[in-house]
Amino acid sequence: MIRFGVIGTNWITDAFLRAAGDLEEFKLNAVYSRTEEKGREFAGKHGVSTVYTDFNEFASSDLIDAVYVASPNSFHAWQVIELMNHGKHVLCEKPLASNADEIKEMIESAKANNVVMMEAMKSTFLPGFKAVRDHLSEIETIRRYVGNYCQYSSRYDAYKGGTILNAFKPEFSNGALMDLGTYCIYPLVVLFGRPKSVKASGIKLETGVDGEGSILLTYDTMEAVITYSKITDSSLPSEIQGEKGSIVIDRIHTPEKVELRYRGGDSRDISVSLEHEPMYYETKEFISLIQQGKLESDINSHDNSLAVMEIMDEVRSQLGVVYPNDRK
Repeated sequence: MIRFGVIGTNWITDAFLRAAGDLEEFKLNAVYSRTEEKGREFAGKHGVSTVYTDFNEFASSDLIDAVYVASPNSFHAWQVIELMNHGKHVLCEKPLASNADEIKEMIESAKANNVVMMEAMKSTFLPGFKAVRDHLSEIETIRRYVGNYCQYSSRYDAYKGGTILNAFKPEFSNGALMDLGTYCIYPLVVLFGRPKSVKASGIKLETGVDGEGSILLTYDTMEAVITYSKITDSSLPSEIQGEKGSIVIDRIHTPEKVELRYRGGDSRDISVSLEHEPMYYETKEFISLIQQGKLESDINSHDNSLAVMEIMDEVRSQLGVVYPNDRK
């Protein structure tokens, strides 16, 4: 049994706990919140009584073995490092940190403390993504990866009305790239590794974060095209194009409908149904690593998380998006 604490009392933590509840090895033991009232309300909803409002007490608690972190992006690095310094294993929401320098520090801390640290990028553990990986060879030489995730944010309506919510604030290391673009970049890196070059364009909002953008990444024998947005919607799928055909993915962030389309017109449905909530699969991987004594995932590895952030750092540099954490 792995005893968990959670940081974050929002919808994403609710989703995590629904998924983790299907795992026999999972037990929620404690909740951290900056406010007692919100912490008690959230803990009561999930049947636990232990609530911490002091972070040091939470990090040093002997009631928890591992922590799921779903705080604002700009808090990830210092919270995760503090937790690992107290011997806690950490599953941290994407993006893992604000920039690559922070991730390097986090990796050093994970190794020094002999604990598991994994980025909670759900898509790369889903059955649909495994179907993509298993069938890549059928389309032979890969020439193009197209990743698309454009979803109009309800918070953008508030933004246009003059109310700036956290999703569009640079002090929280937010914006479209960090929220949605990372879902397109992470599978690319897992499948094909680091690119040779990155070229980006996009729309920077008045607050200093990006509202949408496009990225062209080059490899030795292929290229990748990524589009992401929080200020427009898109119904276009994602796709991997090879010389013998293509693999079409309905939603890059949660692939369920996956189709193999051969050159010439034939097609085959290679979808695999989800038997659990989407976040179940990443949580199962994380718990398995702890039980096996492994310090990192082969899929959401330290190196993959670092490579993804290095790409996003370069994109932000080209767009002129700077976070307060970059200057620390």
